[in-house]
Amino acid sequence: MPFFKKNKEENGSISKRKWQITKRCLRLILESAKSTHPKEFGGLLRVDETTKKTIIEVVLLPGTISGNSHAIFQLHMMPIDFSVVGTVHSHPSGMPLPSEADLELFRKHGRVHIIVATPYTKTSWRAYDYNGSAIEMSVI
Repeated sequence: MPFFKKNKEENGSISKRKWQITKRCLRLILESAKSTHPKEFGGLLRVDETTKKTIIEVVLLPGTISGNSHAIFQLHMMPIDFSVVGTVHSHPSGMPLPSEADLELFRKHGRVHIIVATPYTKTSWRAYDYNGSAIEMSVI
């Protein structure tokens, strides 16, 4: 059973949701990825409950395993929290493109996902939907 529920809009058609992320949250993600390098960083994305479209926080799961080419989430440690909408992780390789393992995670757990890559700057990250299709995300 998926931990993140997809709404009707996403189950039947392409989502029209316009995702946003706060500058503060993006800065935290980029700095966390830098500090974990050369290992992967991983976390969950939490939205503002009032807008349901603005990512405001990163949730770190206890027991997440970081390696040079993987970040393994201990999803059984996830709190019951309906504001969690997806995942974020880094690619120390420099390519912010989803791997097959990433696509499997995306399809099962969440609506929006972010991959940040070296050099971990404002331009070295990409957002994806649950199918692994690139989506636009504005920084506010």
